[in-house]
Amino acid sequence: MANRLMDPIGRLMGLRYKSHPWHGVDIGKDAPDIITCFVEMVTTDTVKYEVDKVSGYLRIDRPQKYSNVLPALYGFIPQTLCAEKVAQFANEKTGRTGIIGDGDPLDICILSEKNISHGDLLVQAIPIGGFRMIDGNEADDKIIAVLKNDAVYGNYKDFTELPPLIVDRLKHYFLTYKDLPGELRDCEITHTYGPEEAKEVIAASIEDYRQKFENLDNLLSEV
Repeated sequence: MANRLMDPIGRLMGLRYKSHPWHGVDIGKDAPDIITCFVEMVTTDTVKYEVDKVSGYLRIDRPQKYSNVLPALYGFIPQTLCAEKVAQFANEKTGRTGIIGDGDPLDICILSEKNISHGDLLVQAIPIGGFRMIDGNEADDKIIAVLKNDAVYGNYKDFTELPPLIVDRLKHYFLTYKDLPGELRDCEITHTYGPEEAKEVIAASIEDYRQKFENLDNLLSEV
């Protein structure tokens, strides 16, 4: 995608209107080493927020029914999509067939020692690994990153360097936060992976986005 900061039409629209956090925010010139992310939720949230795909506004998805505590900032990487390329990568890595993309932007957890009080904001993060999560038959990867220049987590370069308790908390959250008593949920984390594979997943999700929304820039220019 062309960098909208270099596009006069895109720049004028950005000055007058709020950019859509999925489609209107650039992932950054240093991606995938340093990526711009949109934060939907923070560690103190007791309500599940997510971006409305049509309007771009943050909306309430559901109140959290149980005592799951979000262990990191949580959001997505703009201009990414979990579709054919991400699903193909998951099938190859798991040795399975039939996995499809979940049709959402690529999820990301961002570790920081700072107490950030609300979501609906942009941050720069450095990917250090991820979880290959399969929800039903859908690829639902979770990229793990650290907040750029964070005083505590900023020096971590690889997922394996994290304290095991941090990894366990992240895994537990994603495997249980949708659970309801008496209901079985077909969800698993098949692999954890390091920064290089995380960047491959990000690259696949960028390609999926470009294939799905290749005409978006032209449509916006016409508007």
